[in-house]
Amino acid sequence: MRTINILLLALLAAIPAQAQDFRTDINPALRYYEGFILNGEMPQADRDYLFTNEWRGQELPPRFGELISGFDHQFKLARQAAQATVPCDWGIDLSPGPATLLPHLARCKQLAITAQLRVLWDLQNGKESDARDDLLATFALARNCSRDGTLIGVLVGFADQALVMASVTGNFGRFSTQTLEQLDEGFRTAPVPLTIADAFANEEKMCFTGWLERNIAAWQKETGGDDAKVLAKVREIIMPEENGTNAWEKIIKEGGTSDAILKMLRDQEGLYDKTAALLSLPYPEFIGQTNRFVAEVQAMKAANPLAALTFPDPIKAEKKEFRSQAWLAMFHAAVAYKSRGLPGLNSVNDPFGQGPFRFERFSLEGVDRGFKLTSAYTGSGFPEALIFVEVEGKPLRCDGPSIGTALSK
Repeated sequence: MRTINILLLALLAAIPAQAQDFRTDINPALRYYEGFILNGEMPQADRDYLFTNEWRGQELPPRFGELISGFDHQFKLARQAAQATVPCDWGIDLSPGPATLLPHLARCKQLAITAQLRVLWDLQNGKESDARDDLLATFALARNCSRDGTLIGVLVGFADQALVMASVTGNFGRFSTQTLEQLDEGFRTAPVPLTIADAFANEEKMCFTGWLERNIAAWQKETGGDDAKVLAKVREIIMPEENGTNAWEKIIKEGGTSDAILKMLRDQEGLYDKTAALLSLPYPEFIGQTNRFVAEVQAMKAANPLAALTFPDPIKAEKKEFRSQAWLAMFHAAVAYKSRGLPGLNSVNDPFGQGPFRFERFSLEGVDRGFKLTSAYTGSGFPEALIFVEVEGKPLRCDGPSIGTALSK
């Protein structure tokens, strides 16, 4: 019997492991939270060593590898979360309104920063598939950031996607064509995020105007109609200082009663709905209506000091969403170019232009380092572009207003 058991164990060990040996029906947020807990706290000296040094373009030392391997469990769980077949629900209760805490967002951002370092270590040590899997897991997490429904959650998601894209563009030539195609497919099939329009249509309105409306009505009942007490409670919520002027005095001057503040809130509610409608438009229509909308918002803020203090800038936020769309499309085009040359590149259209992205080779200090794709989108004040580094050398900026310049030490 003992011999039979040994033979059975040997047989099982010889059977290839299943590609998926974990549950996919678990809420991804639970996986992420487990990873945040398991990661624990790193000594400050080690954290400074990892996260305050510029590691790109350097031979990474053994100490770097030892420290970055401490995140293995967290990334194992993030990879599993990326394969989930159920939506991500962070379990955030928005009932506290503007006092709602969103502790997961800082951890999500830290994971995306850590992924950049892990990719460098994996590529240095020939573990291309590990680098790929960490990037796919981080991209899925970036998409899932938005699922708390808040505007800041959506924006953190865009920031994390940008970190993933920086890892891909800066190391483009270190990935095989097959791996790039796998990344491309993974990005295309990643969880669908909420948008800036979704945030304005739902949670942003509910977390402030809706929340404050409900509480003012409750405070009016609690105080037996003592409006001074109600106003005192409102003042605790609203920041009293704005750019050196007393914002509260402006609000009181405009109305002076809790009923007047309620009217300001109800007037402001319609602005959230109009904003969501504008942000849902295709880009050409959005641009065509932006000036009229901005004028309407300015008029509202001039007449409504509460809106002037609390209503966020939807145009600025939407520009980040458009930039994210442009970058992702540029990556699709870059992978198509890597796979099929210029016909592949030309098969992907710039979503903000009239055809493919503008293509050019890129050189730094006389050395050809890769290629640059440029979009027609100029929402940040300059044409959005990405450099895809094919030849290793001095680290450089692959995006932004200083694109193409070498990084300083």
